[in-house]
Amino acid sequence: MSLRTPLANARGLGSAKQGTEHFWHQRLTAVILVPLTLWFTTSLFLMSAMDYNAMITWISSPINTVLLLVFIISAYYHAMLGVRVVIEDYIHSEWQKISCLILVNVLVLLAGLVAILSVLKIFLGL
Repeated sequence: MSLRTPLANARGLGSAKQGTEHFWHQRLTAVILVPLTLWFTTSLFLMSAMDYNAMITWISSPINTVLLLVFIISAYYHAMLGVRVVIEDYIHSEWQKISCLILVNVLVLLAGLVAILSVLKIFLGL
């Protein structure tokens, strides 16, 4: 047990120097996701009556492929940033915090990679 106050423990550590950058990345992805989410949900609603071949044709369209890829990348990056803040704020044990951050980063990267490769596979007709 230390007799130092929390303020004394924090003095001299400096800032993380990433708070502003993280804040702006989170806001930028949120702004990008607003129109893309509207486009995506509208498209899903309209595609509900499509058969498999029509859906493949829709995804194979270059504009839809690009929009899907931007949506996937933005959504996964936005989610990763948000979960990172929650982990950093609410998990106090350093080893648990680092373990959770590594796990989240790996899972988000793997899921994003699978989604991106799936869209590209359809677009390229593989």
